[in-house]
Amino acid sequence: VRVGEFAWSRMEPAEGQYDLDWLDRAITAQIHPLPFGTVHQADRVAHAIHADHLAGQRRGMIEIVFRAGADFAGERHDSLRDLVPSVARRLFSRQKAVEVKSKEFWALRDVSFDLERGDSIAIIGPNGSGKSTTLKLLSRILRPDRGSVQVNGRTGALIELGAGFHPDLTGRENIYLNGAILGLKRAEITRKFDAIVAFSELQDFLDLPVKRYSSGMYARLGFSVAAHMEPEVLIVDEVLSVGDYHFQEKCFAKMREFSRNGTTLVFVSHNLAAVSTLCKSALLLKQGETVYQGDVHTAVSKYYSFYEENNNSSRDVEITDMRLTDGEGRSREVFDPGDVAILNVTFKALTNISRAHACVYIQTRDGLSLFDTATSRHTDARVTLSAGESATAVFRVRLNLRGDVFRLGFSISSEFDEYFLYCNMSVKQLVMTGDRKANGIVHFDPKADLRFGKISAGEEDLSGALMERA
Repeated sequence: VRVGEFAWSRMEPAEGQYDLDWLDRAITAQIHPLPFGTVHQADRVAHAIHADHLAGQRRGMIEIVFRAGADFAGERHDSLRDLVPSVARRLFSRQKAVEVKSKEFWALRDVSFDLERGDSIAIIGPNGSGKSTTLKLLSRILRPDRGSVQVNGRTGALIELGAGFHPDLTGRENIYLNGAILGLKRAEITRKFDAIVAFSELQDFLDLPVKRYSSGMYARLGFSVAAHMEPEVLIVDEVLSVGDYHFQEKCFAKMREFSRNGTTLVFVSHNLAAVSTLCKSALLLKQGETVYQGDVHTAVSKYYSFYEENNNSSRDVEITDMRLTDGEGRSREVFDPGDVAILNVTFKALTNISRAHACVYIQTRDGLSLFDTATSRHTDARVTLSAGESATAVFRVRLNLRGDVFRLGFSISSEFDEYFLYCNMSVKQLVMTGDRKANGIVHFDPKADLRFGKISAGEEDLSGALMERA
């Protein structure tokens, strides 16, 4: 048993003989570092697995040293081997505990936010911006060097794939283990066991060791346990991306149900279409600091501004202004299916240009072309400019696209499309929200109905009703 986390199980054998071999197999080794930083959580694990073993339990000296050392050092460690050098460094080092040493950096700095009951917030940003660190602070896996973190209510966390699972235990045993880590009592887990299994759809694999599970099966089991602990605060990292479409739909539906029932949601994802659909507000991080906090659509727009290419390397054309707005002229990058988007591109000729074409493109993230058009297909005017003169191309499109992220491109081609005077296939990003009532890329504004029994003479038949709606 790892000293510090489960020191009590070796320190003071109980009068009633612990089944140490069984406990070792059930709760030790190779569990990812989720909420195992303090011993009282390990107590809950063992209590849920075998309550009889904890009768008359007294805490041992190593546990007290570990917890006191963790409080002193301001961080948590997996073993006494790591704890002792850390405490020694803090005792004899002249540096203050919160000073950044050589080759260290702030993973998070000056990040603050408050959430009320029932609120939902997305934490977004590039890789390495501190998103997962924030979630680990909220889950009490890490402690801040400065400041404080306060979470009121039962917290359910799904942060790392397979976290809290023992690879040698079966899916059935890991439901009890993982539920105990999340704070459920054994009787509570037993009462919800059938619902957890039904949600995960792993009935046929429940008695296999989870080391035989695929990554998608891990995600199914982990989310199912977290979802049925009835959390007051649900913390979800980017782990659902490994699940298939059907299970992702179930998870998103469950999270929407949580929000309606007053559960506070903290969601980290690079799937910005899902972020825009599930969350009301967003926190945008970059290099550990807050860039923006507020409306989710504004946060997504600012996030994509990190990556938008403003390629001014053309020797013929310079882009001087580019704006993406809705039909009422408001700047936006997040749209609902069926919305109107207007792209305004102002450019200046660096050389003389004659009878050129301004073009716009919409592509998927992997470069599949969905749509393109050019000013020359809608007007007789051509781009004819002397060096130093400017013009503005305006494109208006109705975005009949499903929920996803798309690339918006712009180019100016020569008179006979022989070459590009300017070309950039990623000048803007389009984020489409989705209600998840249909699959695919294109939005056809679907309607559907289902009726039973004989339809009366005065009642519209189903096909006629739908034809009228279309």
